[in-house]
Amino acid sequence: MRARQYDPGYVNYFEYFNRQHFFEAHEVLEALWLPQRQGPNGLFYKGLIQLAGAFVHLQKNRLGPAVALFGLAQANLQKYPANHEGLAVASVLAMIEDWLRKSKSADPLTNPFTPAGAPRLCLQTSGSRD
Repeated sequence: MRARQYDPGYVNYFEYFNRQHFFEAHEVLEALWLPQRQGPNGLFYKGLIQLAGAFVHLQKNRLGPAVALFGLAQANLQKYPANHEGLAVASVLAMIEDWLRKSKSADPLTNPFTPAGAPRLCLQTSGSRD
């Protein structure tokens, strides 16, 4: 199988996200999303940007804005197939649901996010793109 060719900004999103540099993940993908936000991957990229943004808010102990962004990310990513652009979207949606549950049920003074419990996203680099 050949390695997939993705835009470097898309690949960098995963690298930043997995290092818990959520703001940087948001920024690098936003640069890719802006010129093609009306295209077929516009809402997909937007959902991933919102996902990273939710974790930025969790890192800053702002549960309300995190919950709002998790909901927006979920709504946007649900529009795509279970596997899209090398991402197991179904798994990401399950992860969002879990973080929504933890964030909504948390004591307002207790943040469910810890660096040790941070999620990771896996970008598939071989096989077909969808």
